[in-house]
Amino acid sequence: MNRRSLSLGATYWHSPARFKGRRLLRAVPKQIVSALQAEILWNMGFTGAGVKVAIFDTGLSEDHPHFKRGRIKDRTNWTNEKTLDDGLGHGTFVAGVIASYKDCLGFAPDADIHVYRVFTNNQVSYTSWFLDAFNYAILKKINVLNLSIGGPDFMDHPFVDKVWELTANKVIMISAIGNDGPLYGTLNNPADQMDVIGVGGINFDNQIARFSSRGMTTWELPHGYGRLKPDIVTYGSAVRGSALKGGCRSLSGTSVASPVVAGAVTLLYSAVLDRAKTINPASMKQALMASARRLPEVNMFEQGHGKLDLIRAYQTLRTYKPQASLSPSYIDLTECPYMWPYCSQPVYYGAMPVIINVTILNGMGVSGRILDKPRWEPYIPHHGNYIDVAFSYSKTLWPWSGYLAVSISVAKLGASYEGIAQGQITLTVESPPEGEEKTPRQTILKLPIKVQIISTPPRSKRVLWDQYHNLRYPPGYFPRDNLRMKNDPLDWNGDHIHTNFKEMYHHLRTAGYFVEVMGSPLTCFDASQYGTLLIVDAEEEYFPEEVTKLKRDIDNGLSVIIFADWYNVTVMRKVKFYDENTRQWWMPDTGGVNIPAMNDLLAPLGMAFSDKVYEGDFTLGDHDMYYASGTSLAKFPDDGIIVTQTLKDQGHEVLKGSSVTKENVPILGLYQTMTQPSGGRVALYGDSNCLDNSHMQKDCFWMLSAILEYTAYNNLVQLFSNQDKVVLPPVDLPNRMEGNHLHRYSKVIEGHLGTARSRILPTCPRVIYAPSHPINKSAPSNLFQQQKLLSVGLDESLPLDRQSVEDLIESMETKEKIDHGAEPHIQGGGVMQDIDSNSVFPVLAFIGTGLVLLFLLNQYYRGRSKPRRKRPRLKKIHTLLYGTKGPSV
Repeated sequence: MNRRSLSLGATYWHSPARFKGRRLLRAVPKQIVSALQAEILWNMGFTGAGVKVAIFDTGLSEDHPHFKRGRIKDRTNWTNEKTLDDGLGHGTFVAGVIASYKDCLGFAPDADIHVYRVFTNNQVSYTSWFLDAFNYAILKKINVLNLSIGGPDFMDHPFVDKVWELTANKVIMISAIGNDGPLYGTLNNPADQMDVIGVGGINFDNQIARFSSRGMTTWELPHGYGRLKPDIVTYGSAVRGSALKGGCRSLSGTSVASPVVAGAVTLLYSAVLDRAKTINPASMKQALMASARRLPEVNMFEQGHGKLDLIRAYQTLRTYKPQASLSPSYIDLTECPYMWPYCSQPVYYGAMPVIINVTILNGMGVSGRILDKPRWEPYIPHHGNYIDVAFSYSKTLWPWSGYLAVSISVAKLGASYEGIAQGQITLTVESPPEGEEKTPRQTILKLPIKVQIISTPPRSKRVLWDQYHNLRYPPGYFPRDNLRMKNDPLDWNGDHIHTNFKEMYHHLRTAGYFVEVMGSPLTCFDASQYGTLLIVDAEEEYFPEEVTKLKRDIDNGLSVIIFADWYNVTVMRKVKFYDENTRQWWMPDTGGVNIPAMNDLLAPLGMAFSDKVYEGDFTLGDHDMYYASGTSLAKFPDDGIIVTQTLKDQGHEVLKGSSVTKENVPILGLYQTMTQPSGGRVALYGDSNCLDNSHMQKDCFWMLSAILEYTAYNNLVQLFSNQDKVVLPPVDLPNRMEGNHLHRYSKVIEGHLGTARSRILPTCPRVIYAPSHPINKSAPSNLFQQQKLLSVGLDESLPLDRQSVEDLIESMETKEKIDHGAEPHIQGGGVMQDIDSNSVFPVLAFIGTGLVLLFLLNQYYRGRSKPRRKRPRLKKIHTLLYGTKGPSV
């Protein structure tokens, strides 16, 4: 629950299953600095000097041999242990990656190191320790701050607010994105904040490390859609760094990737100290993202803007001019796999709006605003008038950032159109003048949009996912759906079709279904447009109006599928835990789902779930199944179909410690309502873990398809039709736990004189589409290649007293293209003009041929005039093998 360090053992991600054949293996660089070519900047005289870098971790010994004398400027302890030294080795490793000068080299050996010990040797920390340490970092005017820590609590307001204050004071904060991959929706805080550089991990084969957390951010749920994170990725697997007492060790994790970026940022900062006025958290982040190299076949929520490229980032900063930029810098709903999940489903008339949450980075100043309103400009030649666009955006951009949420729908004019539609959003960002400037700073931004429109699918193919009634930590204690997961008790992944239900979503799309997300009450959708409403793992209460409307919708042909989970008041009290950070007992506000609320919803249908908790393996047809902390049916119509199984009473095991087996446990019910032929169908199943990637042991996607075949087409598979008739005996239904605090976090109920009561039903959200300003413009076919950071390019030369890096960058681009088959284009918002290979390569070939001829002639005449030389000594060969040395000691 608390923030924790994000390192892993070096072999965590290795799995024999990854290697399914012999292949040519790349040599892993001995030094992480060599992998990113830091030697190029070292040879130009840049080694981190003049930059203050703070390491918030487990401490560092004063006399560690890997750090230059006098470089450790300050060591402070903010814990309740009376020591400044590192007892774990985590902080030592992180500091070594950033600033070690020998053995396992760091990026910035001449940087001023400021060590903040905020974790004990037992890996315990408190928010208050961080707040005090953050204040001291502001006082010491820290330039770069590394946080190889993280946690799921983005509603720890004092912590989040203090991070904003830090970046507002020009502290460039780099933070690990988390080690909860490959699950989506697992971003850790503070890496998920807009003003922080969030770093994910890759291995030395340029593959996303399995442990690296994935986006989207979940702050915006259920009403909106998450932002793009991580920002960039870099090496975080099997990286060598400083060991506790000296020597080197290898570690893996995003807390390894984070100091790689922090070290690179420190080195870059020292290389542009002459332009320090232009360097701030936004401009550094813009430079890293614009110069990053996109990894092929990897989506945006895994890699962000791509792999860190140190040398290209340096060139970006050397030519940077204050400006605003967007992340992502374009919206292309046809570009797969990078734009997954947006590219996974086309748009059509009548669908829920597609929401894309774009981050605005403002390198012009810590504060800013959007002038007037963004403009929607459809491209006339590309049928842009067939789509409607709506906006919501930050009124104030602070610190250094804000958001632009874009809602896209198909206009009525495009209801019968099939094809591509394109346009652009134009907005102007303004910041106050700085220094001797007289006028405000402004940047005009253009956000290209490209979508694929299809005809509206038939009702039977359209599935509506209820997001509104899903709750997760933070803010309340919503327990895991699987009671076996005792080490990670909080349900915090968002419960969205693109986070922990990603594989289920992919299965439905592969089967031909179109899945839409509803972030509003059940009173706000037109049921006549959808075949099935899918309610999975719902913890929220329901408005009385929702209960009434859903019954009416089912009578008129809407089908409903509900996947539930455990709920038992006694078990809920049993799984309470003591939180070290808040120093209080945490009691669940619901079980795995809110069964009492769900039973209220089902009451008009004569259906209900029980408060029993069951677990066990079983076979259904020829499918192996696992029931993980699920519930059972308590009431169901006598003429319905009920499937029963033999399972363990897990509730009895949790409370009594002994295992009891129960036979004929009703787990699945299928029912055709009596209002035939127009009545809908209802399916209830007692366990959602088989759909949830965070808990899944054996998936039940086949069963979901079979149930959808029944609800959408009234085709009952033989496996279900052959069930014996089951009549459920009368049982008492579960009640809500007395004294629960669900009303504190609920959108449906509120506290009133010590009791909970329903809130007033909110008005349904009304999307106000922006006026259209058509322009007669032809759009590029590939939006990614066209994006550049404004006013930055190779046309502006580097200082004459430095070794030019343009040739180095060009040669690296050519080498990478040959090695990996990747295009040398820059991530959206890039910094260099695309190289015209048709004109450059012939010239290079001509020059190369001439040089070879001159060399051969020179060797010929030297051989005739001079005696034969001796073989070089072994020491010379070593110099060639290891290449250029690092900074002098």
